[in-house]
Amino acid sequence: MKHPVDVHVGKRIRHRRWMVGMTQQQLGEVVGIKFQQIQKYETGMNRVSASRLWDIAAALEVPINFFFEGLDEEAVAMEEMMEPQQRGDLLADKEALELVRSYYSIPEQQRKRLFDLARVLSTQE
Repeated sequence: MKHPVDVHVGKRIRHRRWMVGMTQQQLGEVVGIKFQQIQKYETGMNRVSASRLWDIAAALEVPINFFFEGLDEEAVAMEEMMEPQQRGDLLADKEALELVRSYYSIPEQQRKRLFDLARVLSTQE
């Protein structure tokens, strides 16, 4: 059974890899492993060792703690209680990832306005 922390770390790896426009193959080559292993890490099927996470962080140019952001004990407990089909993985959706990538390419001031607009629109009924 997948551990929620491994799933979270894998999602963060995939998220960052997409944000920098890197394929699984490219990341695997930089880290020195096959792309299939990257796939297993990203799904949480395999746990990432500390040294491998160090190499991945360097390849993706982020600090190690990036992979644990947004993770807390309460979230892990909730994730463990949910059925697998209930666990939403927004970052597995290519359209959502493309939207996020496009969003972060917008200049900061305009991005803030767009965010405020989206927040207002999402609360209207």
